[in-house]
Amino acid sequence: MGTTSRAADASPTPDAGGAASIVVTARQRPEDAQTVPAALSVVGGAALDRSYTVNTQGLAVLVPAHNYSSANPRNTAFTLRGLGSSVVAVSQSNDGLESGVGFYVDGVYHARPATAAFDFSDIDRIEVLRGPQGTLFGKNTTAGAINVISRAPEFTPSASQELSYGDRNWLQVRASATAPLVADRLAFRLSGAITRRDGVIHNVTSGADLNGVGTQAVRGQLLFQPDAAVRVRVIADFTNFDASCCTQVFLRVGTSLRAASKQYPALAAAAHYAPPSTNPYDRLTDIDAPVNSRTNEGGVSVNTDWNLGAATVTAISAWRFWNWDAANDRDYTGLPIQLVQHIPSRQDQLSQELRIASNGDHRLTYVAGLYYFHQVLTGHPISIYGPYGAPWLLGKTTGANATPVPANLLDGYGTTGDTRLSTDSYAAFAEVNWHILPGLTATGGARYTREVKDGAYATSVSGGLTTASAALNAAKLSILRPQSYTAHAVEGSASGRANLAWQITHSTMGYVSWARGFKSGGINMSGLPLDAGNNPVLATAVVRPERHDAWELGVKTRLFADRLTVNADLFQTKVHDFQSTIVDSSQTVALRGYLANIPEVTVKGVEADAALHLGGLTLTGSLAYADGVNTSYPAGPCPLELQTATTASCNLTGKSLVGLPKWSESLGADYTLPMRGGSAIVLHSDTVWRSSYNGDPTLSQYTQIDGYSLTNVSVGWRSPHGWEVAVFASNLFNANYIQNLTVQAGNSGLILGTPSIPRIIGVTFRAKE
Repeated sequence: MGTTSRAADASPTPDAGGAASIVVTARQRPEDAQTVPAALSVVGGAALDRSYTVNTQGLAVLVPAHNYSSANPRNTAFTLRGLGSSVVAVSQSNDGLESGVGFYVDGVYHARPATAAFDFSDIDRIEVLRGPQGTLFGKNTTAGAINVISRAPEFTPSASQELSYGDRNWLQVRASATAPLVADRLAFRLSGAITRRDGVIHNVTSGADLNGVGTQAVRGQLLFQPDAAVRVRVIADFTNFDASCCTQVFLRVGTSLRAASKQYPALAAAAHYAPPSTNPYDRLTDIDAPVNSRTNEGGVSVNTDWNLGAATVTAISAWRFWNWDAANDRDYTGLPIQLVQHIPSRQDQLSQELRIASNGDHRLTYVAGLYYFHQVLTGHPISIYGPYGAPWLLGKTTGANATPVPANLLDGYGTTGDTRLSTDSYAAFAEVNWHILPGLTATGGARYTREVKDGAYATSVSGGLTTASAALNAAKLSILRPQSYTAHAVEGSASGRANLAWQITHSTMGYVSWARGFKSGGINMSGLPLDAGNNPVLATAVVRPERHDAWELGVKTRLFADRLTVNADLFQTKVHDFQSTIVDSSQTVALRGYLANIPEVTVKGVEADAALHLGGLTLTGSLAYADGVNTSYPAGPCPLELQTATTASCNLTGKSLVGLPKWSESLGADYTLPMRGGSAIVLHSDTVWRSSYNGDPTLSQYTQIDGYSLTNVSVGWRSPHGWEVAVFASNLFNANYIQNLTVQAGNSGLILGTPSIPRIIGVTFRAKE
C-alpha cells in the first residue's frame, strides 16, 4: 500500500480541491510520499486524534498490513506482512531475540517491542514502511519499520488540551504547550497524557475487574537554533503503565492423543472444577493468584542537524531504559496449580548515529552514515507451583513403575534465576540515487552490520515435597529443571536494496525494487534442551540471523486534479533461517521446543489503497492480501490434536504462517460541514476487517482465531474560537472477537483467549490556543 490522506494534516496546504502533499522522511530526507518508490502508510497527528489512536494496537485499525497482538505489555508482538515478532506465544518473552519490525521514535531505535505498547503523546505523524528497511533504518527492520515523529517545539506560542470520558470510567487527558524561551533561538515543548479504564474481565473469586488500563506519559523538549544552519533538539520522556492486567478467559477445549486422564475434561472432573463461563464474551474468570502489570520506560536523546550547504550532517545520541514486573496466574483457573510466575526485567540501551545527506535535487543524491548500539538486558525469572500442581500436571502415577504421586509433590516447588544479555552493534551504510534520465531514477544502497552478543542464564529449583524417590524427583524435574550456561555470538551481515523508479507522468510513478535484510541472531534466554546427562545442549543456545530477500512492484498515482490518490503494489519475501519454535529429537532425550531456525518461509501478496478528497469529505480505503507459507518446516512443534504422551516433532511444511490473516482491509471517512458563524460539524469513522488466522505456532485446528470487523465513530461540533466537543463510540457495533490466545501449559487441551474490549461511548472536549 502507499500513502493516504490520513496524513494530510501533517502536510503543506493542498492545491485547490486536491489533496495535500504528504511529506515523509522514509529515506532519511524530507520527500513527498508519492515520489518515494516504496510501500508506506502515513497517519498524521490530527488523524490519530480524530480516531482516538493512542498506541500501536490502535494503529493496526488504520494500517491493515500491520498486525498487533499483546498478552501483556511485555509479551507484545507486531508484524508487517506477517513478519516481525511472530505471535505472542513465541516472541519477546525470550529476551535473547528481537523484533523484525523496527520501532523508532524521533530517530531513536527502541530494542524491546514492549516499549511499543505504551501510549503515544503529542505525535506529528507515524510512518509505516513495509519490506526490508535495513539500508537506512538498519537494525532489525527485515519486515519493515514504524517511524514515530513527535511534534517539535515552535517559536509561535500555542497550547492544546483534550479531555475524554466514557463507559467503564474510560478517562483520557492530553495536553501540550510550546513557546519561545529566547526569541528565534530557544523554544520548549511540554506534552503529557493520562489514560485509564476499568477492567473488562470480572474475577468472580476476588470481585476485581481485570485487564484495565492505567498509563501516564510526559515528554519535554528544547529546540536550540543558534543560527540558520544549526538545529539541536533535546528530548526527554517518561511513560508508566500500572494496572490490574493481564489475564485471559476460557475459550475452548481441544483433544489430544494423550491418555484421557491427562486431558482437561478428566482433570477438571477430578478436581470438581468448572470455569465460571464457557462463553469467552461473558468475560469472566476465577483465577486465584494476583494479577498486575507494572512497567515504565523513558530516556533522553539529542538530535542535531547541521546544514553545510551542499549536505546536512545529522547526529542522534540517545540513552533509554525499560523496567518490567508483573504478577500472573499462568494456569488461568481457580485451581492453585501455579501460584507465582513473573520475570522482573531491566533494559538499558545507548545508541549513536551519525549521517550525512546531500541537499537539493541533483543528478546524484546520497545518504551515508555510521551507527552504534549497546544494550544490557537483565531478568530474574521466578515461578512457584501450588498444592494442585501435581494432580493437574503429573497425574496419579509417574515413571515406568507407576509410582504414586503425592498430591503435594509440587506444593511450593519453584525456580528462581538470573539472566543477562549484552549486545554491541556497529554499522556503516550508504545509499545513492542516480537520476539517469528525466523521470528515471536508480537507487542503490548497502549496509554492513557487526554484532557481538553475550548471554548468561542460571536458574535453581527448590521447595516441594522432599523425597528420596528417584521417580518422584524425576517427576519434579520434568516440570522445572535447574540450568546454567553462557553463550557468545558474533555475526556480520550485509544488507541492501536496489530500486528503479519511473515517473511516467507528472502524477503517476511506477517502481520495481529488490531488498535484502537481516534480522539479528540471538541467544536462547529461556532455557535449553537437555542431553542424556541432563546438561544444556549448548549447540542450541545461539539462534542464527534471518535473511530476507524481497521483491516489490508498485505504482503510485494522483488523478482528477489530485482529488483521487490510488496506490498499489505486489510483493514477495523469502525468509531463510526463519526464527521460530522447533523440536529436534536428534540432540535431546527429553524432547522440548526451543527457539531456533527453520529453513524457509515465503510471504507474497498485493496491497492497494485509495483516497478521495471532495471538499470537506475525505474517503480512504486500504486492502491487503498476504499468503504466508512455511515452505520448509520439517521439525515443528506438534499441534494439540497430534500430541501423544511424549513430545514429538511434526512436519509443518506447507502450512500457513502463524498470526497472518490472508485478508485485511480498512475504510475511513472524515467530513467537515461548515456552519454559520465559522463553526463546523465534524464526523469521523474508521472500520477494519480481518479474515481468520491461526494464533499459535503449532497451527492446531483448535487455535484458529475467527475473523472480525471493528468500527469506531465520532461526531463533533467545532467552535470558531478553537474548541470542540464530540461524542465518540469505539467498537460501535460491540463486536466480539479474540485478540490472542494461549494453550495452557501442560497441554491439558485448555485454550484461553483475550476477548475484545466491549463498546465504549463517551464525550470529548478539545481546545487549542
